[in-house]
Amino acid sequence: MVSSSSSSVLVMIVSLLLIVLIGSSSAQLRTDYYRKACPKLLSTVRSAVKSAVAKEKRMGASLLRLHFHDCFVQGCDGSILLDDTSSMTGEKTAGPNNNSVRGFNVVDEIKSKVESVCPSIVSCADILAIAARDSVHLLGGPKWDVKLGRRDSRTASLSAANSGVIPPPTSTLNNLINRFQARGLSAKDMVVLSGAHTIGQARCTLFRNRVYNETNIDTSFARTRQGNCPRMSGSGDNNLSPLDLKTPAHFDNTYYHNLINKKGLLHSDQVLYNGGSTDSLIKSYSNNAKAFADDFVSAMIKMGDITPLTGSNGEIRKNCRMLN
Repeated sequence: MVSSSSSSVLVMIVSLLLIVLIGSSSAQLRTDYYRKACPKLLSTVRSAVKSAVAKEKRMGASLLRLHFHDCFVQGCDGSILLDDTSSMTGEKTAGPNNNSVRGFNVVDEIKSKVESVCPSIVSCADILAIAARDSVHLLGGPKWDVKLGRRDSRTASLSAANSGVIPPPTSTLNNLINRFQARGLSAKDMVVLSGAHTIGQARCTLFRNRVYNETNIDTSFARTRQGNCPRMSGSGDNNLSPLDLKTPAHFDNTYYHNLINKKGLLHSDQVLYNGGSTDSLIKSYSNNAKAFADDFVSAMIKMGDITPLTGSNGEIRKNCRMLN
């Protein structure tokens, strides 16, 4: 039996642990972080993203993907934006990023405009988070209040980006679940974040094997995709096809309908609906667009909380490509 004094000590310890957890890095992020320091931040970023998406709708998906690839390596710290230097090799040439992630020039433009209204105040990591939200909303998806207060990393890690933390398009279902769980995201989060493939495009080299060699694919869909992706490797590798053939530039739940109809472009898409544990979630989101939108918002906020740098850690870069 625990004595009253021991019980009091136990309660105190638990309370202190809760305080520590509540004061952890993700809890330091807040939606009004720049309210006084940079009141024009959100309108400035949105204007720049709107202009970029108006010029090229694909850019919305690219900015969203940049945020995802940033958060999965070292956390949401802007490390993906750093260029190589004589003393550091960045993450841009890593397997999952090379000839794949894009939009760096747009981020430069956004940062420049933000610097003009609030010099040396807003991190590049936060700009990525806001730009991802604005991209989704401008393409017809939900809007949410972005938690802010991240600082920028002074390092990047090519080895971490190459280590498999970013799931490749050849991933099995278990691999996807494990990779997301390693970043604190559930299988449900993984399924709903995969719904971001309702926008954007993929290169032929990423889906060639699926459209020529896999059997859990609609034959007409496969034939259509083969028309823009020659069988021979090295031929047409960079030819693009939309991840969602029906509404490629509109953020909706059509992605899940596609999977049910065996029209997922990437292997890692179709494994979400292939007789496995996530089939029921796919069916649910295909039938309920609002549930998808609500859960996507929750998952994006959760992803944005992955080990951010806060307080005196890191820095606020003046140029997102290089350290101060």
